[in-house]
Amino acid sequence: MGLKEAQQKGWEELDVIIVTGDAYVDHPGFGTAIISRVLADAGHRVGIIAQPKWDSIEDFKKLGKPRLFFAVSGGNTDSMVSNYTPSQRLRHEDAYSPGNRPGMRPNRATIVYSNRLREAYPDVPLVIGGIEASLRRFAQYDYWSDKVRQSILADTPADLLVYGMGELQLLQIAERLDKGVPVKEITDIDGTVWKMEVKAWKEKRDAMLRNNIEIPSYTEVSQDKVLYSKAFKLTLDEQDPVRGRGIVQAHPKTVIIQNKPMRHLNEKELDHVYELPYTRSAHPSYKEPIPALDMARFSITTHRGCFGSCSFCAIVLHQGRTISSRSIESILREAEGLKKIKGFKGIINGLGGPSANMYGMKCEKWEKKGTCTDKLCIYPEACPSLNTSHKKLIELMRRLREIPGISKVFVGYGVRYDLALLDEQYMEELCAHHVSGQLKVAPEHYCNAVTDAMKKPRREVFEKFERKYKEINRKVGKDQYLVAFLMSGHPGCTLNNMIETAEYIRDTGRYTEQVQDFTPTPMTAATCMFHTGIDPFTGKNIYVATSRKDKMIQRAFLRYKDPQNQMLVYEGLKRANRLDLVGNSWNCLIRRPPRGKER
Repeated sequence: MGLKEAQQKGWEELDVIIVTGDAYVDHPGFGTAIISRVLADAGHRVGIIAQPKWDSIEDFKKLGKPRLFFAVSGGNTDSMVSNYTPSQRLRHEDAYSPGNRPGMRPNRATIVYSNRLREAYPDVPLVIGGIEASLRRFAQYDYWSDKVRQSILADTPADLLVYGMGELQLLQIAERLDKGVPVKEITDIDGTVWKMEVKAWKEKRDAMLRNNIEIPSYTEVSQDKVLYSKAFKLTLDEQDPVRGRGIVQAHPKTVIIQNKPMRHLNEKELDHVYELPYTRSAHPSYKEPIPALDMARFSITTHRGCFGSCSFCAIVLHQGRTISSRSIESILREAEGLKKIKGFKGIINGLGGPSANMYGMKCEKWEKKGTCTDKLCIYPEACPSLNTSHKKLIELMRRLREIPGISKVFVGYGVRYDLALLDEQYMEELCAHHVSGQLKVAPEHYCNAVTDAMKKPRREVFEKFERKYKEINRKVGKDQYLVAFLMSGHPGCTLNNMIETAEYIRDTGRYTEQVQDFTPTPMTAATCMFHTGIDPFTGKNIYVATSRKDKMIQRAFLRYKDPQNQMLVYEGLKRANRLDLVGNSWNCLIRRPPRGKER
């Protein structure tokens, strides 16, 4: 909301102003939209400054001074991920900006925006949140500078950091500030991080450690990779709202204190959040389309959380391992509402959450004991205590298909195929009604040593799923494809693993263009491995391809048929003493390079 819109409502001032690194889109798939709607629903007057120019304070003063606080988010993704490719080159496009235009947000947007706001309004409470702040709340390895950075709360002048899905935290912060509580005294809200002076910490340390744990300090983890790995594992084990404790990490000039995680929204609360009056459109001031909105406009979120625990994914650290599901009736009402949106043609193009088929699933232990620390829910196989029934999801899918005006409900991506294999009825429903010609799944790799490091299903599980997928498609009379997404360069992946994978692709005909390099994003287990060379779950050393050349060679093996990759594949085969795979034989990966170009 802009100043003119506020004036049209008769508002003399705003209560909360949100500053974001993304274009403003009023859609429940975008964090800024959810937070602004939730605050407005609670009676607060909310303004939004989207993608401000950061070379001066002028854009940050457009809406004036908020009565309660500024809230800052780098956007739907970490600003460094938005701005740079896995090979650390500047991106040429940005799906969260008008016209797909890059360069609309600064590097480390949360820090830059916070500094500008403090410069403009020194006395206004400042709260940071969103993916960037959440996943940098402790000392963390930063791939782009190749060093361990301080907690983002230590690097900014912010008063509080909200981590995870922040609706309840921000409502409580707003309520406290509205009652006149000084922001420095707001230190007991779950799901928030605050800071304490070093002197005060030394005085209160013993008392505070009765209910909190202390992890190795910034100084220690920045100098000792074993301690970095230990700190990561200690942090990971406390990220549960039922059993999690507060965490303390000392920094040179301040002490960072994370309160235990905020409880998850219950079904009624989640329904309410997703049924707020989103327009599912960009702000009318934009003249160019915003690609991320175009992709998500007619999608529906069914649940939050993911118990997959993939090493390279941060969802567990942001949304949690437990599944919070909406009611079927709420989702049906949202689907009915889509019919009123301009441009809707009867097709819901996405249905799910972080994973498409965890809706309605739960463990009997979650409510009272929280998630387990000594084992994962679904790796290496589903825990007997986990209810993996797709019954509720099947009912939802069937009822959505019955709505007049809804012609298709597609689930084209995000399916956990190891879960799908446990329920043939779900697979039949999926193949018969919810795949638009191809289903995208993510085995990520075909070498078991690598999938083990990723905490992903092993190759034989994917092969079993592929056979079942083909069988069921024949049964329902469909001719539909399976598209596999693969990843190179993940910790634990060696050159020989990539050669093994390339040979497997050759032998099975599973060649795909859908490949990506591993990107060490903040606060994931895989990033911990990448930086330390240690598996935090076992304490054992793990191989990591860290140089750009090594990563390029690994990626080249996933697309060995591409002529542009020939020399990289050749170099990799030569390093591995596998030149038997070079030549004209049926089993060769590449032909011999032209004379003079061999290395």
